[in-house]
Amino acid sequence: MDYGYNKDNVQASNDPPPYHPKYVMLNNEQTTGNLRPPPQRRNPPRYNSQHPSLQSSSSGNGCLKCICCCYCCLFSLIVILTIVAYILYASFKPEVPIYNIENFQVNSFKILLDFSLNTEVTAFVKADNPNSHIGFKYGKDSSVIVNYKGTTLCSGKLPAFSQPNDNITTFSVGLRGQTEVGSALQESLMADKKAGKIPLLVTIKAPVVVVLGSFPLREVVASIHCSLVVDSLAPDKPINILSSKYDYDVSF
Repeated sequence: MDYGYNKDNVQASNDPPPYHPKYVMLNNEQTTGNLRPPPQRRNPPRYNSQHPSLQSSSSGNGCLKCICCCYCCLFSLIVILTIVAYILYASFKPEVPIYNIENFQVNSFKILLDFSLNTEVTAFVKADNPNSHIGFKYGKDSSVIVNYKGTTLCSGKLPAFSQPNDNITTFSVGLRGQTEVGSALQESLMADKKAGKIPLLVTIKAPVVVVLGSFPLREVVASIHCSLVVDSLAPDKPINILSSKYDYDVSF
C-alpha cells in the first residue's frame, strides 16, 4: 500500500470552489453587445414641469380662482345693496300715492252732422301724497284718455306740477275729442244711457320723478287705469260716479 502523497494534489484540493460574482465590470468593448437591464430594475418617471397635463391643471386652477372671486364680489355687492335698501325703506317708509277722479263735468256730448261724436269733458282729479319724506314731480309728457267700450271719446294732458310730502293736490283736466261712431256703437250708447250705467275706462300716464328728501331720483312712468261707471253723460248736468276701480303700474 502506497501512503505517499502528491504535493500537487494537496494544492489542488485547497483551491476555493468556483462561483459567479454578483457584479461584473464591463469595458467599452463589452458594452457594444445587446445587454438588457435585469428584470428587477425600475425606471421611475422624471418630473417635467412642461408636461401638458400639468399646464392644463395649473391654468384650470387659475380660472376657478377667478370665477370664485367674481362670485364672492357679486354676493358682497348684493348684500350691501340689500342692506342699503332696507335702511332707506326703514327710514323713509314709502307709500304709494292715492289718486281719485272726484267728478266729471260734461260740456259737450253730441253727434254732429257727419255722424261723428263731439265730446268735451272736464275731470277733477285728487292726488294724495301720504309720505312724510318723499315728494313727486310730474312732468309735461303726460296723457289722459277716456274710452267707451274700446272707442276713444276724448283725451288730454295732466298739468306739470311738484307735489311735496304730506300734501293733497286737486286739479282739473280738460278732455276733448271727436270720434266717428257707427250705428252699433250708437245703439250701445243709447242702451247704457237709458239704463243709467255707462262704463268708462280712464287711462292716465305721467312721467314722475321721486324726490327723497331733497335728492331727486330717476324718472319713472306711472300708469293709472280707472274703470268708472257713471249714470249719465248729459251736458251741463251733475254726473254721479256709481263705481270705480283703480289699477296702478310703474315702468322704468
